Amino acid sequence: MIASLRPSHAARHHQGEGTYVESRTGTAVGGTAHAEPVSVPELLNRTRALCTPPLRAAVARLAAPMDTVAAYHFGWIDRDGTPVAGDGGKAVRPTLALLSAQAAGAPAEAGVPGGVAVELVHNFSLLHDDLMDGDETRRHRATAWTVFGPAQAILVGDALATLGTEVLLDAASTGGASPADAARAVRLLNTASRRLIDGQAMDVAFEQRDTVTVAECLEMEGGKTAALLSAGAALGAVLAGADERVSDSLQRFGDHLGLAFQAVDDLLGIWGATEVTGKPHWGDLRQRKKSLPVAAALAEGGAASRELAEQLADPAGRGEESETELAARALLIERAGGRAWTQEEARRQHTTALAALDEVPMPDVVREHFVALAEFVVVRER
Repeated sequence: MIASLRPSHAARHHQGEGTYVESRTGTAVGGTAHAEPVSVPELLNRTRALCTPPLRAAVARLAAPMDTVAAYHFGWIDRDGTPVAGDGGKAVRPTLALLSAQAAGAPAEAGVPGGVAVELVHNFSLLHDDLMDGDETRRHRATAWTVFGPAQAILVGDALATLGTEVLLDAASTGGASPADAARAVRLLNTASRRLIDGQAMDVAFEQRDTVTVAECLEMEGGKTAALLSAGAALGAVLAGADERVSDSLQRFGDHLGLAFQAVDDLLGIWGATEVTGKPHWGDLRQRKKSLPVAAALAEGGAASRELAEQLADPAGRGEESETELAARALLIERAGGRAWTQEEARRQHTTALAALDEVPMPDVVREHFVALAEFVVVRER
């Protein structure tokens, strides 16, 4: 969890574990007080209500058994095909798409194809990530590749990526977008997908290296995570016909928000509680991922940093470390300043994201929703 986030017009509230967080979600941009703060859960639930039916319809286009594998991955059914009320994820990316349509003066519904498309591509990446990382659990249950096999996970991931493009092209005939704007949206999503894959390739390569610089790590995370949040933050506006000045500013907002998002994920990947995150305990350390806390700790150069570097360079026991050994490694990262540096980087990226958002003229209520969602990204436990 990120401590001491301090945007302007702040109101302090307790977040548990002795951590306090500053929030401005109860104050309008112009300084006018509101009786109630923005409810991010309500925003996310609105997105799910609008995007889930067309998302299910898109997945239903897949041939069997891919439709079943995808439905399981999204949390709609169990491994036997029985419908369940599962955890489909945070829905941050599609929520950005709906808000960006509103920022362009259109109703949230105009951003639904963008929200569905970005969610399809995001889940393509999750299916492949789980297999590449060897993760056996996601969202508190077995990952799709462990249930249906690696081949099906790969194929379904590929299929979801292509469905994203189809959904955006369909927006020109059924979603109210012009053909030119739908084409712009496809290019935006495809560019983001390529950046995402580039970032994932770097992440995999980094696991085989003893050290990675902070700059390299930020470049990797700019692709792996920020690219898709950047696309989500602009897709709705593009589909609504916004000009490039608006879409570029929204993309920059999403880029920096994505870096903040990944910085928090990196912290949770080491210090997050499995029962909250739904991910394996010490998973990032076990895989020797060169996440931001690790890169920052390695760059520090002190005694703890040197000991950490020696451990990461030692091939003995790679992937076989005990819980005690991994806990000691996490402590080394913290002593070398990796945890504190990453917390500060999340705050810095959050502030930079809000500065980009300020360049876009939009209704105050939409701006408040963007700000609330940005704070949700950097103040969370999962």
